[in-house]
Order: sequence, then C-alpha cells, then structure tokens
Amino acid sequence: MLEHFFQCPYCWEEISMLLDTSVSYQTYVEDCEVCCNPIEISVRSTADEIQEFQANPLGQ
Repeated sequence: MLEHFFQCPYCWEEISMLLDTSVSYQTYVEDCEVCCNPIEISVRSTADEIQEFQANPLGQ
C-alpha cells in the first residue's frame, strides 16, 4: 500500500488515499473525506510505483 495525496475535484482540499500498487490497473469510486462527494479514481501502477493517477468527479 502506498499513500497518495491529491486535490478533491469538488472542494479542492488536499486529501490522501492508500493505494494498492500490487494491482496494475484499477478504477473505483470513493467519497472525499472532506466534502463527501463521490470521486472516480483511476490508478495505473507497476512495481510499487504509481504510473498514472486520475481523480475525477463521478460521471465525467
């Protein structure tokens, strides 16, 4: 697991998330810990390193 910091696409607050880098590609929805809006998370990783990370408002 790797902690990753990013800005919420709704409230623009910096939040953190634990990402499982043993999975090469994953997409899921998680609520912002500050404003509670749903964020669509897409992560591509290899060898315990994040290659690509996107956090988008749900449905966009």
